[in-house]
Amino acid sequence: MDDFRRIADAIAADIARGRLRPGERLPPQRAFARRHRIANSTAARVYGELARRGLITGEVGRGTFVRARAAEPALADPGSAPVDLQLNFPVLPEQAALLSAGLSTILRPDVLADALRPSGVTGTPSARAAAAELLARDEWRPSPEQILFTGNGKQSLAASIAALVPVGGRLGVEALTYPVVRTIAGRLGITLVPLEMDDHGVVPDAVRTAAVRAVYLQPALHNPLGVTMPAERRAEVVAVLEELDLPLIEDCVYTFLCDEPPLAALAPDRTVVVDSLSKRIAPGLTLGFVVPPAALGDRIAAAARGGGWTAPRFALDVAVHHITDGTAATIQQAKRADATARQRLVAAKLDVRADPRAYHCWWELPPPWRADTFVAAAAREGIAVTPASAFAVGKAPNAVRLALASPPLDRLSTALDVLAGIARGTPELGA
Repeated sequence: MDDFRRIADAIAADIARGRLRPGERLPPQRAFARRHRIANSTAARVYGELARRGLITGEVGRGTFVRARAAEPALADPGSAPVDLQLNFPVLPEQAALLSAGLSTILRPDVLADALRPSGVTGTPSARAAAAELLARDEWRPSPEQILFTGNGKQSLAASIAALVPVGGRLGVEALTYPVVRTIAGRLGITLVPLEMDDHGVVPDAVRTAAVRAVYLQPALHNPLGVTMPAERRAEVVAVLEELDLPLIEDCVYTFLCDEPPLAALAPDRTVVVDSLSKRIAPGLTLGFVVPPAALGDRIAAAARGGGWTAPRFALDVAVHHITDGTAATIQQAKRADATARQRLVAAKLDVRADPRAYHCWWELPPPWRADTFVAAAAREGIAVTPASAFAVGKAPNAVRLALASPPLDRLSTALDVLAGIARGTPELGA
């Protein structure tokens, strides 16, 4: 590894462990170079690398400081604004009736007695079979024996990251990534390395030069950008992973909305697929899935058990009922139609970047708006949106993400009109 990256990693570890605190001033680059017995040019590269990761900031005339970070970059609590375009939890009006029918059997005393027993990370044979059927796509069908269960998708991610990247290690992620991954990495003492993206997703050469232990990607319906990798880019990314012998954590949480094959279909021996039920069915029915290759299964299972991230048996049994009786498939198809209708509504009102199948879109704000002032102006109108900084590993672009799933269509339409009106104004008038 390059000397400047090794030194930057050491400083990043000191920041993660609290040895260097937010607001603490770092020495001038020449003094830093003397202290570490390196060239001034190497010290400049160290500071540049730390700034790129968003760990330090330079203030003209004052010096270089450790950046203050929010305790949790992962968004707000549900229901904190009258119109929530921040959190994406699609629940359709007809779902309650569909789901209640499947619960009558499991609530029988003889069935419930089994459902109240503890469950391990490997679940039950019926749960593994049902999950394999739920997750399968035309070009990829996981074996039931591969599947592990956690309490939710976040726990599946945490177990996978903990198993593949050691404390102090480096995990490559898209430069704009799922905010919870930032939180998980911080708690595990892992450094996130941003990987350059373009209109087709992560740039393969960015993976080649990142010097990481593993890579986390969202190849389909990327959150927040809505990018979906085309087949040629998928093949290029897999070729680089094979060349470097790197494991991949593939987040498939949104792929129930599309038919894109996972990268696991191309690289089954190095890809860990992560998925969950919270968006497929409902946030109140949480269950996480991990589909690791055989060589990594024991490590991830041990991480899930050690973290206390195993799934409750009741959730497993409820999921089996909803999958095997067709309810999950019915809800999934209805959500596909719902997401498409919401994207059509957005396209008629705003100039955004979005996959027409996704439940979110990315809005690059018109000048002179900045993301922070726009978020504040929207909040004053009772609309919660998410600034790009919540997703950025390093420098944040001037954009916001709109999560489209939560409000009824009529409220969403009104909120979009309000946001369009704010954007047509100026920060001086709207802030």
